[in-house]
This record gives sequence, C-alpha cells and structure tokens, in this order.
Amino acid sequence: MTDTDLDAARSAETVDDVVRAHAEQAFADELAALAAADDRPRPPQWKLSPWAVSTYLLGGTLADGTEISPKYIGSRRLIEIAVASLATDRALLLLGVPGTAKSWVSEHLAAAVSGDSTLVVQGTAGTGEETIRYGWNYASLLAHGPSRDALVPGPVMRAMDTGAIARIEELTRIPADVQDSLITILSEKTLPVPELDSEVQARRGFNVIATANNRDKGVNDLSSALRRRFTTVVLPLPDSLDDEVDIVTRRVSSLGASLDLPAELESLSEIRRVVTVMRELRGGVTADGRTTIKSPSSTLSTAEAISVVTSGLSLAAHFGDGVVGADDVAAGLLGAVVKDPVGDAVVWDEYLETVVRGRDGWDDLYRACRDLGPASEKA
Repeated sequence: MTDTDLDAARSAETVDDVVRAHAEQAFADELAALAAADDRPRPPQWKLSPWAVSTYLLGGTLADGTEISPKYIGSRRLIEIAVASLATDRALLLLGVPGTAKSWVSEHLAAAVSGDSTLVVQGTAGTGEETIRYGWNYASLLAHGPSRDALVPGPVMRAMDTGAIARIEELTRIPADVQDSLITILSEKTLPVPELDSEVQARRGFNVIATANNRDKGVNDLSSALRRRFTTVVLPLPDSLDDEVDIVTRRVSSLGASLDLPAELESLSEIRRVVTVMRELRGGVTADGRTTIKSPSSTLSTAEAISVVTSGLSLAAHFGDGVVGADDVAAGLLGAVVKDPVGDAVVWDEYLETVVRGRDGWDDLYRACRDLGPASEKA
C-alpha cells in the first residue's frame, strides 16, 4: 500500500469516526468528480469553476452519469449571485431568518471554492479583534519580543496567506468596533501588523463569506461603511411545503445515518405533518387559507423541523418500535413551539384545539400532544 493509499484510508477512518464531517470530507467524492469533469475557466486558487461550484450546491448529473446531490434547495439565481460575488473582490453576506441554511451554504461554498471550510470565526458578543486579525504567543513574546514566530494568525489572516475563503458566522453578534476591523481587510486586501511594522497582503483567491440573522438586526447592526463592502444575498424560507419536506427528509436521513440510528421514516407523512405545523404557525394561517391563527415567538424554521424529526427518530430507535410516529414527534413539537412559557403556551393550546383536533387523519397527533398535558400548565 502506498503512502497515498494510507493517507486516504486514514482520512476515511477519520470521517467515519466523527459526529459531523466537514463538507469537503463528507462530499469528497462529489467534489473530485466535479473537478475531473470541470473544463471551464477557474478563478485564481479556486478548486472548481463557478459553474461547478453552483452545480455542487444545487445538484445535477455530470456527463459520465455521476449524480451530484443538492446541498441547497431553493432559487438557482441566488446561488449564482453568491458564487459570482466570490469570483470578484467583493465579500459575500448571507442574510436571513434563523434556519434558512446560511451556515450550511457558507460551509459548502467554502468547501467547493477552497477545498477547506474550516477557516471560521464564530461571532459572539465576546468576539475580540484578535479573533479576526491575530493574537500573540505570550511566552514567545516575553522571551524574544514581537516577531513573526510569536504571532498567532487568526482564520482570516490564514485565509489571506493562502488565498482561501474565510467564514464569519453571525457577524451582527460581533461588537461594532470589532466588525469594523474588517474594513481595511475587505477594501485594501491587507492586514496591517503595526507591532512588526509590516502587513499581510491577501493572495488571489482570498475572500470572506459572512452570515447574519435578520432577527438580530438590532444587536450590532453593520456600519454603512462595512455593509457597502459586501454583496448581500437574502436566503428565504422554502417557498412550498414540498420543498421544505424535501429539505427536512434529506437532512434527517443524513443525520440518522451519521448517528447510526436504527429507525425508519416509514413514509413522508410524519415529516409532512411536522413541516405543516411549523409553516402554519409561522405564517399565522392554516394551509388551506381558511383559518387565521396566532403565531408564537419562536422562529419555527426548517432547522427546527429537522431537529424535531431527528429527535423523533432517536425516540423511535431507542424507546419505540423503530418507526417514527406521532408519539415520537409530539414532545419535539411542544419544545420547538413553546419558547415563551406564557404566551407561546396559549398559542400552542389554541392551535391544537382549533386546527389539529378536527383535521382528518391527525387524531393520533392530537392525542400524543394532549397526553403531554396542556402547555399552559407546563408554564
């Protein structure tokens, strides 16, 4: 066995052994097939052409018959705009409500463009400027003074050095003064290091993908100077029930396989019911448009539906008959909807009585939810 074969075997073992593999690991075969079939021009340092990147995200069939699974189900044009922006010198901002696959799209874009989705800054209220720029090895700094060896580059600096994509998650959660440290990086494509009287210049291929949450708009809103340096793409919630059911089915199947859950989604009926509940409460109207209902404070996004069904899969596997049913998803629905133990509890109880109770074929879901007791009592 050659060294290359050994490395491939170790890589396969690592992927099989982790809870969640990086996109470039989990979909290595698809990326390799696209690279082999891709004969279109590639921007500097890109692993694939823009056409191949969008095909990787949206799915398709290659000339040799290889099937590329869709990573994003939605508007093709939005993905094309995002990819085209990354091929220029403008950074990309993915904006949307929670659960619209912003981080998912960001990860897969970075994997397809750079072959590395791990150069990530996770934005929080405590994110400091050194997380985006660089820090110091203080033992080396005290012993030898400022030097390049004592400098600890952050993910953005490493991306600049290698001509890769850096990802910044939840940009609006980062304090405003720290956000603005990106302005020079995005406009001048340089990162000054005044302690060493030097700078890091970005190699061709460098860019930034940031994500931000519509619901957090007022936390640390972006300055106009910073916002101008991004191409903003708003990722919407799925247009139709069928699209959302398809997304949830694909993600739950993938998660169930990675977690080795010995349970089955015997049909799409349970997923369809969970998604229908989420969409009706989110939109404030029943699917037939006849009944107006109150909406809870929770987001009830596609990500919440995935979580509810995955939890049901686990319950069915470990405490049920292995087939996901109403009893398995009821508790997850209650937990997803009732975030505010007072207002949301009233909304959920009213929804069960006015919508679920009288709906054909939903008697088992109504009983399973009611067996948990009134949500208002749990408040």
